[in-house]
Amino acid sequence: MVDPPRRMPCRCICTAPPTMPHHSYMCCYCIFFFFKLLVCSTLSLFSPQKLKDVEPIIKIIEVDGQDLVKDYSDEIERMLGSKMKSVKRLAESAEDSDLYHEFNATLEFDYYNSMMINTADEDGNYVDLGGEFPLEENEHFNKLPVNTQMSNIQVPTNVYNKDPNILNAIYNTEALNDVFISNFQKDPTLTWQYFGSSTGFFRIYPGIKWTPDSNGVVAFDCRNRNWYIQAATSPKDIIIMVDISGSMKGLKMTIAKHTINTILDTLGENDFVNVIAYTDYVRYVEPCFRGTLVQADLDNREHFKVLVEELHVKGEAKIKNAMKESFKILNEVSVRSGSMCNQAIMLITDGAMEDFESVFEEFNWPERRVRVFTYLIGREMTFAQNTKWIACNNKGYYTHISTLADVQENVMEYLHVLSRPMVINHDHDIIWTEAYMDSVAQSLLLMTSVAMPVFSKKKETLSHGILLGVVGSDIPLMEVMKLAPRYMLGAHGYAFLINNNGYILAHPDLRPLYKDGKKLKPKPNYNSVDLSEVEWEDTDELLRTAMVKGETGTLSLNIRASVDKGKRPLYLTNEYFYTNIDDTPFSFGMALTKGHGKLMFMGNVSVEEGEVSHNYPQHRLEIVTYCETDIDPAHRKYSQLQAAIRYLLGKEPDLECDEVLLSQTLFDAVVTAPLEAYWNTLMLNDRVEPGVETAFLGTRSGLMRVVRYAGVETRVAKKFLTPADKDNLFTIDHFPLWYRLAVENSPGKFYYYPVNDKGLFTRFFLLLPVQDLSCYLVDNNGFVMLSKERKHTFLQSQFILSFLFFRVSLFDYQAMCKTGHHHASSARPLCFCVSVRFLLDFNLCGLWHSDYFVDAHKQKKVDALQPCDTAYPGFMYDPSVREANSLIKCGRCQKMFVVQQIPDSNLVLVVTQAYCDCSRQYGAILLEPKEIKYILHILMKCNRMKSQKVRRRPESCHAYHPKVSAEPHS
Repeated sequence: MVDPPRRMPCRCICTAPPTMPHHSYMCCYCIFFFFKLLVCSTLSLFSPQKLKDVEPIIKIIEVDGQDLVKDYSDEIERMLGSKMKSVKRLAESAEDSDLYHEFNATLEFDYYNSMMINTADEDGNYVDLGGEFPLEENEHFNKLPVNTQMSNIQVPTNVYNKDPNILNAIYNTEALNDVFISNFQKDPTLTWQYFGSSTGFFRIYPGIKWTPDSNGVVAFDCRNRNWYIQAATSPKDIIIMVDISGSMKGLKMTIAKHTINTILDTLGENDFVNVIAYTDYVRYVEPCFRGTLVQADLDNREHFKVLVEELHVKGEAKIKNAMKESFKILNEVSVRSGSMCNQAIMLITDGAMEDFESVFEEFNWPERRVRVFTYLIGREMTFAQNTKWIACNNKGYYTHISTLADVQENVMEYLHVLSRPMVINHDHDIIWTEAYMDSVAQSLLLMTSVAMPVFSKKKETLSHGILLGVVGSDIPLMEVMKLAPRYMLGAHGYAFLINNNGYILAHPDLRPLYKDGKKLKPKPNYNSVDLSEVEWEDTDELLRTAMVKGETGTLSLNIRASVDKGKRPLYLTNEYFYTNIDDTPFSFGMALTKGHGKLMFMGNVSVEEGEVSHNYPQHRLEIVTYCETDIDPAHRKYSQLQAAIRYLLGKEPDLECDEVLLSQTLFDAVVTAPLEAYWNTLMLNDRVEPGVETAFLGTRSGLMRVVRYAGVETRVAKKFLTPADKDNLFTIDHFPLWYRLAVENSPGKFYYYPVNDKGLFTRFFLLLPVQDLSCYLVDNNGFVMLSKERKHTFLQSQFILSFLFFRVSLFDYQAMCKTGHHHASSARPLCFCVSVRFLLDFNLCGLWHSDYFVDAHKQKKVDALQPCDTAYPGFMYDPSVREANSLIKCGRCQKMFVVQQIPDSNLVLVVTQAYCDCSRQYGAILLEPKEIKYILHILMKCNRMKSQKVRRRPESCHAYHPKVSAEPHS
């Protein structure tokens, strides 16, 4: 898998242009000779004769994108299919256990409470519901201490852990223990398995120790989790109506706001929502969303929560007009947008005094298509009958909330009502969630969950539609994407996964985290980043639309990309291949870059040859996964190299290894072995040129050979190619930076870029200082490789940049911007702060325009960061300009400069007169990102939040069943 060999010219050319005196050009001092000598000598090892020696065992194959996308999607389908089978087994076991269980109101049953386990009292005795519960750290479960022989129970603080309903349900689900263990044995790649009960407890396998917050509170409630809500109900359109009249002041308003937020937390990206506040007039909490519903994704839900906090009480409550407005919205969206499934109005009030029957007669009766749920706030019961009547005559549910502690349980009741049609039908729909971060394991890794509802099958309660709970399992998205290894896709190729709403689950350019001080935190909209915001060159959204619809096909796009944390732009042509993943809402895509990675060397060598060739300590084989050593505990003791060799020798046939990758790695090891021997010979014979610190080579299979010619204490680039230098190593999800840059270089040319810890070469080259001249060695992106003025890391001279480089505009739709304050007025919620300082999470500010010998990365503490769109420039050298010189008028003086390409490299030598200051006429070009200020900023922001792009609705909808009575519910 090494690239085809090519003999390169080894020469150094230093000639002065006729327009500049010869002495001034002495800045160039044959600076590249010894580098070329080293590399050319190395490449001479790959002579045509040596190629002939290996021709019988090698072949060149062409990567077929359509075949590859089918193979990868089939693998993903099989993996996700096995998770669905595991969840089905859990659901069947839970339902069977309930079928033969008789409720016992006096049941006494001790179970392992995850918060109490291994806890002793003052006398050394285990506390109630505690007991000894062995835990052992397990790498497969995020290195957490777990018990793989047993599950245990988590109960939220607001739920009584010995309530008869809780005890009976826990006892009833003890049978799940055996199924958990059996599932894990059948599929060792399974992670967390669980059952969330409608009574509030959470059974998790493997068992863990649950840590409460600093106040000793366990706030986690499984019924709030997206996997539970999506499995328990069909998609829904919700309008939340909140009474903000004068009578709602004080604690009532606090409870009402908490109720709104709790309802919002029960919604997901397949649901649609709006919030209306009413007094004697109707007021949309977000005026931008007037007359419509918006997708209840994380971004919109959090936006509503901010606005709800700013509500103030005023005036007299008039419910009739608000109710009419709500019905009108739901009637309109039911025929053209929204979820096109369940519809409901959530009325939050301390009383309803008007005659509102006529509204229901006009809009909702007799079909009662829209359910109305009512939440009576406060201790007073004067108007309880009216609010109960509203709910009971519109297939809803009435609850009374008198304290903050009542909110959670009472809000959850509406989910049980909406689930009844599905439960009575016994439709076991399997759902998959959007990407999220695992709060149980306290991990910042993205996951998706597969879940399935569990129903009561007892004949006497069948028509009641009783939901027992939801079973599910988590799947790390990184594990899914391992099935599409990067080595097959080439240096710039990648795979990605999106869901039915066009939101990204996995993509190399998805950046879900940002740095807040020293902590990494999820961005507010981390799981609602649309494919169009990453593949932004797809301006017509052809790729997005086809994938969201679940189609199979191909598409070619010319794109602007960047590497090196956004500093270096690239122009690429991507060939996209995509298809759907059956029985899931996901679509899988793959990008192959034209001209890169299409051809691959395939070779066969013996295991013994490969093993001998691997006997050097410099190989970076541990970075790439060749064999899955985590599945079987007996394999965890092996390094990747040990596991690979044992598998190939037949000593561990049960290991799951990538045979193609192993074969290619062995071939690369054999072919490149003489190279490392040559490097070592140079060192032993003291023939290494001064200043050369490291020699290295990498192949597409992820194999690296590294020889150090200098000790760590004397190296300038101390971090380069160490485990801390992830950008320059092969990893599961990317090729090294130097590898990606090199493949963009023209054949026969050398690519140079700074790799030492301070950003400038300080030992490698010799510059002869010349009076009154400034000399810069600049790379093809305008970065200063060498200068006698150490503070320069980017060629900031505007007149030279514009003369030699062309500007490339790049965009980031996942940026975070600093803002000094929050919304000043709830009347204008989308009028965001205009005075903004910008922060791109690439942390580019100060990276280009700063002194590397000063800590330029330290950011001042700001009040808040919010998602924003930014644009930032990149520069690429115009290769047609081989040499040039010119005079620039700068006020009272003239500045002369001379430019010449360095032959066979990506470098340019720039020589300017130092004494003429042009900074006033030509300001420095800063590469820091700037927030995109749209002409109609508020309108653009509004349209973007309420826009409904093409999406694929979930296949099933359970909004109606004839056995669900229209009679009162409460």
